[in-house]
Amino acid sequence: MKKWKNICFLNSNDGTGLLSFGIESEFMMDNGQSIEQLQQYIQDNQGRYLFGSLSYELKNEFEKLHSRHEDPLNYPLAHFWVPKYVIHLEKEKFQYLQGEQDEESFQFLDYFMEEEIDHNFHTFPYRFEARTSKEHYLSQVEKLKAHIQRGDIYEVNYCQEFYAENVEIEFPLDTYFKLNRITKAPFSTYLQTDHHVVFCGSPERYMKKSGERMLSQPIKGTAPRGINATEDEALKQQLQNDPKERAENIMIVDLVRNDLSRIAKKGTVQVSELCGIHSFETVHQLISTVECNVDKDIRFLDVLKASFPMGSMTGAPKVEAMKIIDETEDFNRGIYSGSIGYISPNGDFDFNVVIRSFIYNREKKYLSCAVGGAITILSDPEKEYEECQTKIQKILNGMYAE
Repeated sequence: MKKWKNICFLNSNDGTGLLSFGIESEFMMDNGQSIEQLQQYIQDNQGRYLFGSLSYELKNEFEKLHSRHEDPLNYPLAHFWVPKYVIHLEKEKFQYLQGEQDEESFQFLDYFMEEEIDHNFHTFPYRFEARTSKEHYLSQVEKLKAHIQRGDIYEVNYCQEFYAENVEIEFPLDTYFKLNRITKAPFSTYLQTDHHVVFCGSPERYMKKSGERMLSQPIKGTAPRGINATEDEALKQQLQNDPKERAENIMIVDLVRNDLSRIAKKGTVQVSELCGIHSFETVHQLISTVECNVDKDIRFLDVLKASFPMGSMTGAPKVEAMKIIDETEDFNRGIYSGSIGYISPNGDFDFNVVIRSFIYNREKKYLSCAVGGAITILSDPEKEYEECQTKIQKILNGMYAE
């Protein structure tokens, strides 16, 4: 079977998804290139489906910021391409949206759909090390709370990396479907390129545009799932009524409202859901939805300049939070807390937030899994550490299980 370049599966986990593979053309942005070149590439390919990824480190293009950490993953700042084939999947049905149905593409589609239903997974033997010790994590949270106490920021998303070296993933699609069985998230993504594979179990949407309507759905506030229905319901109610968790969410909602107001038609920004409880396989989350109207022909780059990186992964005020993140964290985020998604031929788009993910550099055999949470003045460092452990261990335990 032919080996296809740039395989991307955007999986809604409701029986539908978009599968793309093959490349007609591509744009890859690294340091030294202008972000305007990305917009030019998008304009040059109007009328085609475009898939793409955006690194968190693009922040340096929009603000006077830098990244001081080494980057073992070496993920591009932005990578967009026109797939040869785009196929809409709906249970066993499929529809070619781009590219003609032919024997080569159908052969791959058949293989992909077989992999999706095959639950005879390979072992996942990779053991992760924490780049940040527990002691260091706790001391950094105290430093962040001191920043908040001084008024430098009022919320910040602090992340840590778990990593494995000398990793050889021979069956990446199998690894993705094993992760997806655990997470079953609505913005799950598999992305395989020449140098990287992203296995993403994200429950969070960064931004969606549909005609003149734009919406963002930030997540802030987490609780574990219970071991039975009674405990599970109690944990949901506890999360719903927790003043710290609600404060985290509402502060980011205010930030997203402010971001969208920079590109919205006057008076159209609204919060259509505030602190809604959404339950996933591994955790309960508080999710809000912020919407607005925009000019139908708004440039993709203008949306990025107004809102990227997403507030749920930075904090507020956003620029100061990002400066403090770079001083406090001890790894380069890269595509983690960045975004993957697609732009449709009419200019509409939908992009996720890359969290609950494994990122793999195929050449360096380096596998990364980062995790984070919001720090506010009410944060208990021990509880924040436990929340991170909850998020990652639920996934790792499932991956290790036979």
